Amino acid sequence: MTKMSAYSAKIPDEKGHIAYSEEEDGVWRDLYAAQELPVHRHMAEPYLRGLKVLDLPHDRVPQCNEVSERLRGLTGWQVAPVPALIGFGRFFGMLADKNFPAASFIRSRKDFDYIEEPDIFHEIFGHTPLLADPRIARVSQAIGKAGLKAEVKDYSWLIRLYWFSIEFGLLQQGQGVKALGSGLASSPTELAYSVNSEVPERREFNLLDVLRTPYRIDIHQPVYFVIQSIEDLEEMSERDLLADVRVAQSMGLFAPTYPEKAVS
Repeated sequence: MTKMSAYSAKIPDEKGHIAYSEEEDGVWRDLYAAQELPVHRHMAEPYLRGLKVLDLPHDRVPQCNEVSERLRGLTGWQVAPVPALIGFGRFFGMLADKNFPAASFIRSRKDFDYIEEPDIFHEIFGHTPLLADPRIARVSQAIGKAGLKAEVKDYSWLIRLYWFSIEFGLLQQGQGVKALGSGLASSPTELAYSVNSEVPERREFNLLDVLRTPYRIDIHQPVYFVIQSIEDLEEMSERDLLADVRVAQSMGLFAPTYPEKAVS
């Protein structure tokens, strides 16, 4: 989370407004149009309910303060613009305070289909519909609160829980599996892959297994975890997550299921 960004943060004015160009609004419009049908086909009901109630603009980049106004009335959360990449400590602290950090820039056309770092399309289109669900919002805050108590050496363990649930989790829905995570909702290519492809492995969500599973951010995931119900996910908000991290650390990481990243 602390590596250099290829993008520059956009700074809000004294009223919290960020001036986006016509080109940037056009990127949002085209991203939204590209994802609208796939999310209704492949995303789970909690995400779709949140997307509907937030009623995000289709034709321009939303302002964080307008999204916050709606979220506060639903779950007490708000969205704050931040530089593209922030440290784990700040990230956990903001989650604990019901304050979601949103990278303020939007991707360029050359990164339209895939961007490695989060942009405002990922943050707003991907994350805020989940934060409109009180159960998922509680889980996000619980992970943040655990992070405030964690030591630096624990951060990479705890973030795996966030990664495999809020970012890239799947959800059992009826007789099938739907996508839940924000990283899937905002991805033009990985959303359908996560639920339809025969390539990745789909494992039943088990907290200790999740904590012990390494991942890479720059590839489609080789492993997804399927949460049986939102109530099962919500139970994590009542757990001592750092105690779970300690158990996972004593057991060690699983072997990676992906190739090592080539060094350029």
